[in-house]
Amino acid sequence: MSTEHAPASSPVIRGAHLVGSVNLPDAETVLRTVSAHLGDRMRRIPDGEVGERFYWVQFQTGRLDTMSGLSRVPGDAPLLRGVFDPRPFQLDEGVSADDLVFPDLGYAEAALDSYAVFRSLRADGVIPNGVRFQVSLPTPAGVVGPFVVPADRAAVEPAYERALFGELQRILDGIPHDDLAIQWDTAVEFALLEGRMPSWFGDDVLAGVVERAARQAAVVPGDVELGYHLCYGDVEEQHFVQPADAGRLAAVLDGLLDAAPRPVTWVHLPVPIERDDAAYFAPLADVVVPDGTELYLGLLHHEDGVEGARRRAQAAATAQPRFGVATECGFGRGPSERTAGLLDLHAAVAEAW
Repeated sequence: MSTEHAPASSPVIRGAHLVGSVNLPDAETVLRTVSAHLGDRMRRIPDGEVGERFYWVQFQTGRLDTMSGLSRVPGDAPLLRGVFDPRPFQLDEGVSADDLVFPDLGYAEAALDSYAVFRSLRADGVIPNGVRFQVSLPTPAGVVGPFVVPADRAAVEPAYERALFGELQRILDGIPHDDLAIQWDTAVEFALLEGRMPSWFGDDVLAGVVERAARQAAVVPGDVELGYHLCYGDVEEQHFVQPADAGRLAAVLDGLLDAAPRPVTWVHLPVPIERDDAAYFAPLADVVVPDGTELYLGLLHHEDGVEGARRRAQAAATAQPRFGVATECGFGRGPSERTAGLLDLHAAVAEAW
């Protein structure tokens, strides 16, 4: 699908989006603080990925450590942040990935616990009626890619996918659908597309990414909101590669909008801080974003605040004139004293719905 957008003199900025992680101590503090700072600019609120989820998927390695049939590769390696063992897993000799039994992955338990807090705060008037509870989940590749040796990734991914979809089903069973929004965090896929990680997706990596995105859409019922966070990584607040432009993002966005068997409610794309040029955004001009799909651009950066965000927004409007704003990724791993200012930056740039 493609179309031409006439150049826009100024963007139409509606709403703000939080990708997921927020550096605050617990779900209640996140939900209260976000509501106080952003209020009518948010259509959905995450719980901040607090507790063990603070470093995105790293806590999954603790779950994998409890399994039969998977073992760490031998050797020693310095702990990541003094906590996480970085050694990958491999299938034990003679074990088929089809026989793996995954433990509780932790996503459903966290979502159900946080939703109870969300519901209580809404009853007290802290969270406005109509705002949904957002649950951010990694794609299966997002866990298998960094934590399983290359030779076993193709075998283990379907098994992990079944376990993760089981977590999703528990969430769907435990949270009213008209209160729920599911976001698929799609990051490792861009490492594959950029050639920064060996691919197990077949000869056509883009087709493999889109096929998986469509499968992820299919397991989210139509009365639950569905979103995608397309990501170039955020290890210690750095991308694994700086995108030359939004071309690969546009290709994935276009593909998933075509392939998804149900409407996509929103999509979030990153914008590097130095890219306030129209050339970065130009590939997005060829993507038709349906009226019912919200586009969020991660053009908010704490380093240059409102002024920098407006420069990037002006450039973005030459390709897609209407969008909401966000940071490039979650900001749960940045210093906590930065959190309130980042929330205020969202409010300063985004117009209320």
